[in-house]
Amino acid sequence: MNLRAFLAILLCKALRLVSRLLRRGGTAMPGSFALKICPDLLRRLASQVKTIAVTGTNGKTTSARMIEEAFSGEGLSYLANRSGANLASGITTELVMNATLGGRMKKDYAIIECDEAAARSVFSQLRPRVVVVTNLFRDQLDRYGEVTHTLENIRTAIQGAPDALLCLNADCSLTASLAGDLPNEVIWFGVEKGAVPSREKPEISDATHCIRCKAEYEYDYISYGHLGGFRCPRCGYARHAADIAVTEVVEQRMDGSSIVLSIRGEKQLVEIGLPAMYNIYNAAGAVAGVTAMGLPASAAIAALGRFRCGFGRMETFALGKKGARMMLVKNPAGCNQVIEFLQNVKEPSVLAACLNDRAADGKDISWIWDADYEKLGSIASRLARVIVSGDRAEDLRVRLKYAGIPDERIELQRDYAALVDDLAAEERPIFLMPTYTAMLELRQAVIHRVGGSEFWEG
Repeated sequence: MNLRAFLAILLCKALRLVSRLLRRGGTAMPGSFALKICPDLLRRLASQVKTIAVTGTNGKTTSARMIEEAFSGEGLSYLANRSGANLASGITTELVMNATLGGRMKKDYAIIECDEAAARSVFSQLRPRVVVVTNLFRDQLDRYGEVTHTLENIRTAIQGAPDALLCLNADCSLTASLAGDLPNEVIWFGVEKGAVPSREKPEISDATHCIRCKAEYEYDYISYGHLGGFRCPRCGYARHAADIAVTEVVEQRMDGSSIVLSIRGEKQLVEIGLPAMYNIYNAAGAVAGVTAMGLPASAAIAALGRFRCGFGRMETFALGKKGARMMLVKNPAGCNQVIEFLQNVKEPSVLAACLNDRAADGKDISWIWDADYEKLGSIASRLARVIVSGDRAEDLRVRLKYAGIPDERIELQRDYAALVDDLAAEERPIFLMPTYTAMLELRQAVIHRVGGSEFWEG
């Protein structure tokens, strides 16, 4: 190892130590400085581990953590960027912290969640053995641009990892198109027709027309968003049969789901420790990724039953008499899935929704008008309290008013500590629905009140 790499590793470790002592996290900043000293440090370290990378718009963190649970259950030596620092700097920090000063990796495997835009440059350095692409939806237009731009970012990223085995969502016409002009071997995952009640039409118009010939898609069924049994009547582009297929959703509960999963033709009843349809997709993708890395399917299935995701993704806290669940939202498709989950809550409950427009959230908040908040309006009678917070609380209040929730019923509370103190006395179930930076601050206020791990502690 050359002197530059040694100095970069030394500085990164030192900065991480100082950051943790100051309770600042130090997930990305140390790696950023390290890369300035040794630009090829990520490549040097990643070459020593067998990597599985997860990217896509929604579900990256949850899918990666499901995969991690399987690796943990098998007793494998691995590292993971579970803090959510998924740019080159954060990934580099994680690898450095699992390396010696001499640059020798201490772990055998790496489970890496990677930002869709960052993947363009990161994958060629990671050279992952397996890449899981969860889905593609419109997200943060000011940063990513249109969804087709995100698709091209991922396509370019995979071109930098020509030997990677791809795990692609068969139900996402955008994601599935990656297989058309890339030489990589593909494992497909998805939800089969009849597994869930089909919707009449796509609820989100991110992919209404064929990615190849621009004709309007026809659908045999729709699970959510634009995901489902798409087909183009003009050029024939259509959903690929899934190798890892959800053939039946037996039950969806507040705390999880029971599904029948066909793994290359062999059907098994599988328990998932998280609720909501999008987590069923995350589970199928995780099984694809785990088995693609050579682990037995039994390891993946056991992991899904044990798994309880944290860090704002359906995370639960002992706040109030009946507890609180925090559900991150960041774009129309994900927001709609959270709202659909709330529709299935039958007892009176409390909703606190928080909207920020900072860089990590996306400056453009117009997406809230594409999300189907009207479904919240339809269950307004079951929402004992509706509270809005965050930098753009007033905008969210207006959106909820137009969705059918009377303005006089919408409370506004900007102070997260005061909000948490208020909710601590609640006797009804609490649901927290923040955007990303709001989640970070609200979560901090919650764990200060009731306890819990810091975001960098997993």
